[in-house]
Amino acid sequence: MGRAWKELWGYRDLLWLLTLRDLKVRYRNSALGVAWSWMNPLLMMTVFTVVFTVMNRGPASLPHFHAFVLIGILAWNAFAVSVQGAAESVTANAALVRKVYFPREVLPLAVVLSNALNFLISLPIYFAIAWISGIRPTPWLLLLPVTLMAHLAFTAGVSLAVAALNVFYRDTAHILQVLLLAWFFLTPIFYPISVLPRQAVILGLSVDVWLWTRRLNPMASIIASYHDLLYYGTYTAPEFLLRTLATAVLTLALGYALFRRLSPRFAEEV
Repeated sequence: MGRAWKELWGYRDLLWLLTLRDLKVRYRNSALGVAWSWMNPLLMMTVFTVVFTVMNRGPASLPHFHAFVLIGILAWNAFAVSVQGAAESVTANAALVRKVYFPREVLPLAVVLSNALNFLISLPIYFAIAWISGIRPTPWLLLLPVTLMAHLAFTAGVSLAVAALNVFYRDTAHILQVLLLAWFFLTPIFYPISVLPRQAVILGLSVDVWLWTRRLNPMASIIASYHDLLYYGTYTAPEFLLRTLATAVLTLALGYALFRRLSPRFAEEV
């Protein structure tokens, strides 16, 4: 594994060039260009705000609900778009994979990094809207880099795994669309994780839904962390941040190991 990381570092220039290529292709022939990285989450924020403040006031009892929704959407989009794009990153570059040697993991990681940059570009929009809404940063904001690292590591791990699997099972990319939609609603993006019950009876067993959602769904913990740090200005359960970071690093290690194990056969399959 150490040699694999060293080899990947040796191809860092290629990784950076592919990352920039992905960003350029995304906004090619677009009148708004990079502004689309702001428009999409802003439009989704507007839709959710209207739905939950005008049509159904459930979670919208939160003050500044639009800011709460916006940071959740930004974080989720960075994850979901990365995973969807990475799934076909190897198969879409079949000619390159067959003809030239380079660490194949560069392809999905370039997609992840381009979306990570897109997320960072979008964050100032959130801070501006939060400031206008009266939400002020607190010292807890210093933990934001830890949440960002967990977010990036988990996204990269899942992306590497689905990229490898899609080479051999092309249905992976199609199944992902359904799974990500279900995952979206199971993640506290437009509702606070605190509304989940602490006790519920499932199959005759008493289950702490709030606790197990954070344990079994790393994206729930990651987005709840963004809400805590950027919206609430506090952190209700710091131990979950460390646990989430450890889970994300483990996911990255497993995803990378799977990718490296299968990558020697990519040229035959694509």
